[in-house]
Amino acid sequence: MKNLVKSECKKIGIELSDIQAEQFERYYELLIEWNEKINLTRITDREEVALKHFADSLTLAKHYEIKQNAKVIDVGTGAGFPGIPLKILRPDISLTLLDSLNKRLNFLSTVCAEIGIDAELVHSRAEDGGRNPKLRESFDLAVSRAVARLNVLSEYCLPFVKVGGAFAAMKGPDAEEEIKEAENAVKILGGKTIKSDFFELGSAGGRTIVIAEKLSKTPRAYPRQSSKIKSKPL
Repeated sequence: MKNLVKSECKKIGIELSDIQAEQFERYYELLIEWNEKINLTRITDREEVALKHFADSLTLAKHYEIKQNAKVIDVGTGAGFPGIPLKILRPDISLTLLDSLNKRLNFLSTVCAEIGIDAELVHSRAEDGGRNPKLRESFDLAVSRAVARLNVLSEYCLPFVKVGGAFAAMKGPDAEEEIKEAENAVKILGGKTIKSDFFELGSAGGRTIVIAEKLSKTPRAYPRQSSKIKSKPL
């Protein structure tokens, strides 16, 4: 894994140190070990994990300039993507990993301890976290690789972002329709879609990173309950 992840990251213009490569190797070992107990990922092949989880997570660092010592929250982090790879690459960032399943947070706690990184782990649904005064509008960057459509994902994520910060959504190749569909939601929530970058990630195919800048505070009515977010997207 050490050589694989170094090679895949080099292809996207990122050089990993030997220590960082070793952290990714241990991360992979724990991912496979825990995946037998809880459902973390369908992708388990060494080469595919190196490309589709590790390198893919780090593409964000090439398409958005994360400022020094930024406060970053990974919303619906699952097995820790993209948050943990970003923290391995950028130890200076302050990372919060939010997930609704405690079993996944136990896995993430083990990963952080084993590979030697610090992260705050929050057991919460995204819509509840977005209303929590300790978390609401307190991050420079909210990131998510969640599969929800962008108009839904924006309501889950933008409430976490402070004015002047940004929300980064990591999507697949066909994001243009989602971006248009989400314009109203992003505006209502205090944001503005400033760019979307499409690129090919080797054999993994097309990817799109969508960046929405936070221009004003999110109205207090948002985020709504999950059932309303899903049934009546903004």
